[in-house]
Amino acid sequence: MANQSQYIEPAPIKDKENPFESMMSRFNDAANILGLDDETYEVLKRPHRQVIVSLPVTMDNGKIKVFEGYRVIHSNILGPAKGGIRYDLGVNLDEVKALAAWMTWKCAVVDIPYGGGKGGIICDPRSMSAGELERLTRAYTSALVDVFGPDKDIPAPDMGTGQREMAWLMDEYSKAQGKTEPAVVTGKPLVLGGSLGRTEATGRGVMVTALAAMEKLKLNPAKSTCAVQGFGNVGSHAAILMEERGSKICGISDHTAAYWNDKGIDIQKAIEYKNKNNGILQGFDGGDLITNAELLEAKVDVLIPAAKEDVITQENAAKIRAKLIVEGANGPTSAKADSTLYNNDVSVVPDILANAGGVTVSYFEWVQNRIGYKWPLDRINRRTDRAMKDAFERVYKTAQKHNISLRLAAYVVAIAKVAETYKYRGGY
Repeated sequence: MANQSQYIEPAPIKDKENPFESMMSRFNDAANILGLDDETYEVLKRPHRQVIVSLPVTMDNGKIKVFEGYRVIHSNILGPAKGGIRYDLGVNLDEVKALAAWMTWKCAVVDIPYGGGKGGIICDPRSMSAGELERLTRAYTSALVDVFGPDKDIPAPDMGTGQREMAWLMDEYSKAQGKTEPAVVTGKPLVLGGSLGRTEATGRGVMVTALAAMEKLKLNPAKSTCAVQGFGNVGSHAAILMEERGSKICGISDHTAAYWNDKGIDIQKAIEYKNKNNGILQGFDGGDLITNAELLEAKVDVLIPAAKEDVITQENAAKIRAKLIVEGANGPTSAKADSTLYNNDVSVVPDILANAGGVTVSYFEWVQNRIGYKWPLDRINRRTDRAMKDAFERVYKTAQKHNISLRLAAYVVAIAKVAETYKYRGGY
C-alpha cells in the first residue's frame, strides 16, 4: 500500500505574523480595558475543542492520498459553534484557531446566539476534480459526524468551498443520522434549504457598515472614491453595492491582476468579464494595470480589503492613504499595523463587524431550517441591515466612551457579552 498512498504535509504558516498571536494581541488589549478577571480570561482565550483528522481519499488515478483536516471549536458559551470550512494548501492549525476565535467575537458583536468554530483541509481544490472533492468532503464529514450538529457545531462555506460542498456535507451528515438535517450547515443551495440573500450577505454587510462609518466621518457616498482589494464573492458584491449608492470604484484586484480607472470602473462589466474568464480578472480592459501594493496605497476615501489575511502590515501601514478601511476579509490587517493606522487617523471598521453580514444571514438560514419556513428576500435584507447598523452603533459608542479604535471597541463589545454569559453559565 505504501506506493499507493501519498501524505499531504501541512504547509508552514505563510504569514509574517502568527494569526492566532495577532488575534490574542487584540484580545489582551480588550481584556485589559474590561478588567477581565483571571478565571474568565483563561476560559475565553483557549479553544474549547481542537480536532485533527487524517482523511484517506481515493483519487481519480486510483491512488490514495491522505489529507489532514482540522475543526476547532473556540467557544460554545453563547450557543452552538458556527464557522466555515476552507480548502487551501496554506491551512494550518494556528490559522484555524485564530479564525475560530474571530467567529466567537463576530457572532457576539452582532448579537447572534452562536459560539465560534472553524475548519479546514490542507488541499489544492483547483487541482482536484469534482469527484475527488466530493469524496474528500464526505470523508471529512464522516470523520467529524460526532462534532457537527444543528445544536453543536454548524459549518459553512469559506475559501475554496461553496454551496456544492455544503450540499455534500449535509447529505453525508443526514445519512449518518438517518434523516434529513438541513440545519447542520449553512450556505447551502436554495433547493436544499439555503437562504435567499446569503450569496451577497457578506458584501452587503460591508456596504452597510461602510455607509454607517462614512456618515460618522461626514463622507458623502455619492462624492467618495473606493478601492476593493479582492474581487471574489465578498469584494464584487461590496463593490457593486457601493457603486449603486453613488461611490466611484476606482480600483479593483484579485490574485491575478489589479486595475485602476480615475473615472471609475464599471463594476457590472468587471463581474461579467470575471464570470466569462474562469473567475479571474486578468485581461480586463476597464482600467489601467497596476500592482496590488499600489491599489492598497492608493489615495481613496474608502479601502475595502476583501481577500486574505495580513495584506496591511507594519511594512505598508504608513503608506495607506485611505480615510476609511472596511475589512471584508478575515484578518486583512496585522495587529502590528493597528497603531500606525490609528495614529494616522485612518478609521478601520474591523473584520469581526464589517463582514458579519454573512454569519447574520447564515443564522437566518438556520432559523428558517429549524422552523421549516422560507423568508422573502426583502425581509432578510431588512433584518440583516438592521442587525449590522445596530452592531456598528454599539461599537462606535464603545469606541467614543473609551477613546479607542473601532477594532478594539468591537473586541470590547464582543468579549463583554461572552464574559457576562459565561458568568451566568459558570464552570465546574
